[in-house]
Amino acid sequence: MAGFGQLRLEKHLMATIELTLDNFETTILDNYIVLVDFWADWCGPCKAFAPVFEKASEKHKDVVFVKCDTEKEQVLAAQFGIRSIPTLVIFREKVLLFAQAGALPAQALDTLIEQVKALDMTEVHTKIAEEQAQSQPLH
Repeated sequence: MAGFGQLRLEKHLMATIELTLDNFETTILDNYIVLVDFWADWCGPCKAFAPVFEKASEKHKDVVFVKCDTEKEQVLAAQFGIRSIPTLVIFREKVLLFAQAGALPAQALDTLIEQVKALDMTEVHTKIAEEQAQSQPLH
């Protein structure tokens, strides 16, 4: 996990971090597991999911939780193809593992986080490398 954790100090100061286009790359590159909540202030389901997300951030101190306001960060939301909110996106070791619209109940979110933590990333990286090799044109 060397190289991960640059935002760790900031993480201890607040349970969730605001994700912007400016800090997106460093947030993903410098942290082991990152959960992104794409939301908007006018969104009722987003407001209902917010306390669930916040509570999970307090429970899972080894995970970085970030919130991306789709109204303020329209470019970032567009890059992810966000069409419905809330949308939860999960990265581990810089790999996008999960992206799904809809508010999860607390137990489902905790289960999902535990599944991400338990995932064999060596196998994931191997599969990604194999897929990239197969997609390379033959010379």
